[in-house]
Amino acid sequence: MSKQYLTAHTVDNAHITDIFAIAATSTFLLSAGGSSTIHVHAVNQPSFPLVQSIPGAHKLGCHHLATSRNGKVAASVGFGGDIKIWKLSESGSSEWEPFGELDAAKDSEKGKGGAGEAWAVALSEDGQYLASTTYDGRINVWDLFGDRSVRLREYETSSAGSGSFGLCVDLSRDGKFTASGHQSGAVYVFNNDTGRLQYSLPGLVKPVRAIAFSPAGTRLAAAGDSGIIATYDTKHGEHVGNLTGHNAWITSLDWSDTGEYLLSGAFDGKAKVWAIERSACVATHSETDKAVWAARWIPKTVRNEMFCTAGANRSLTFYREATGA
Repeated sequence: MSKQYLTAHTVDNAHITDIFAIAATSTFLLSAGGSSTIHVHAVNQPSFPLVQSIPGAHKLGCHHLATSRNGKVAASVGFGGDIKIWKLSESGSSEWEPFGELDAAKDSEKGKGGAGEAWAVALSEDGQYLASTTYDGRINVWDLFGDRSVRLREYETSSAGSGSFGLCVDLSRDGKFTASGHQSGAVYVFNNDTGRLQYSLPGLVKPVRAIAFSPAGTRLAAAGDSGIIATYDTKHGEHVGNLTGHNAWITSLDWSDTGEYLLSGAFDGKAKVWAIERSACVATHSETDKAVWAARWIPKTVRNEMFCTAGANRSLTFYREATGA
């Protein structure tokens, strides 16, 4: 059985360049790309209006965005390697305001650089913890509410300085696990409680560009240049299945609120919704033949399921579940 999603709204030319990243809360969608500005659209209004622009957020443009599940903290990474933190204003203005940044010049005790080497980022549910990857395969975890000059965890994926580029990262909702995907096709899961590698997961031999824990943390999905979405059981570290149907690099993955569905976006402009129980694709959308760089569910409140796609066509396209479908 397929699911019907209708195009609810498209914001044409939302950015003047490719949109490389979007991140959603139950009320806002943040978007960023090759320009220095982060845009914020309201997702709780039918016209999805632009409600805030943050100019000069990243001089060289921004390639990754993350929001905390509680909707109060966001993080962005620029092409200069700078990680900036944002928080929702507590004054009631509903605006995002600067909440400092991770010092790119901070050297760790091992003599390596700081956040300036960062690529992908993820936030914990309450926004306290941030995980980031580096070009040489390290994964760092920071406490944003504590001492930002030191890392809580620094995970090595190979001998110092020779690891494979960390293209994507995710934190489990409970903050217990960090997962990373690499250019080599490697997928790693680290235990944040013990500070150790939990699993090195098999299954993908080409670059892994997207990785995501299910809401309950029982499943991990990973995908990339192979065009296959691999799913793993996080309790035992087992490869439990593949979702096949994309004919291009997969650039984005996101689980629905219930964990029943997985959303994926690909380089050929297609976005797909997968039913996890049946391992089946239940919807395919292609508003464009240009790359979808990011696809995200809008956290559910009372309305039907919604998701947004963005990419090389510079537009934000919002989809909603057809009533009664």
